[in-house]
Amino acid sequence: MIQPANTPAPRQDDPPYRPGEPVALFIPCYIDQFYPHVADATVKLLQRYDVPVVYPEAQTCCGQPAFNSGYWKESKRVIRHFCNVFEKYRWIVSPSGSCTAMCRVFFGHVAPDERIVSIGRRVFELTEFLVDVLGVTDTGATYPHKVTMHNGCHTRRELGVVEQPLTLLKNIRELTYCELPDMADCCGFGGTFSVKMAGTSLAMGETKVENIVKSGAEVVVSPDASCLMHIGGIMQRTPAAQHIQIKHIAELL
Repeated sequence: MIQPANTPAPRQDDPPYRPGEPVALFIPCYIDQFYPHVADATVKLLQRYDVPVVYPEAQTCCGQPAFNSGYWKESKRVIRHFCNVFEKYRWIVSPSGSCTAMCRVFFGHVAPDERIVSIGRRVFELTEFLVDVLGVTDTGATYPHKVTMHNGCHTRRELGVVEQPLTLLKNIRELTYCELPDMADCCGFGGTFSVKMAGTSLAMGETKVENIVKSGAEVVVSPDASCLMHIGGIMQRTPAAQHIQIKHIAELL
């Protein structure tokens, strides 16, 4: 049940998506509470490709905050609720690589039950679903700005989702892509890590912001709103970075 290190998380994408199949939208806590416009952008993107979107209103959290803090018993209750809510849906899409990784990789750590693992493997990160499942590499968007991208640790390392967001980003018309130095380095957020190890978290975030400034970008995007919240907070207190905007990749697409 447990996923080996450095191996992209298994996903259930066979049989392939059939036109007209409904997709259940999983909106993580950070987006629900702080960035609801990201959820709106996600819905508009999926509807553009005639994907019926369903929002199960009983959804809460994926259990990641409790899991990361070592409260696996409490996390297991949240995971079971997630599975009860989403069990009837074949396709589940989330605009968060971090929460998708929690479902696909770590459900099996907390609750090594075949039903729970199977439901977790139906969860797809948004850009992964667009590129790998729908075959979309160009959304027809136009965004005349200099843009760099931070790809969070869970998205990159757990899911192996690296080229999908880059491909979509680089195909946006009039966008100038600015390579981010040391892109693979963590931004330092890490959820509850940023609270428990605030000094380390801040130092890592400051290094990330320095690299964003070096890139020459006007906008930094990411498939993860949680990383953007951390980066954006540091940029607000960094004079050299205060002109740089944060955007979830769904907003540009």
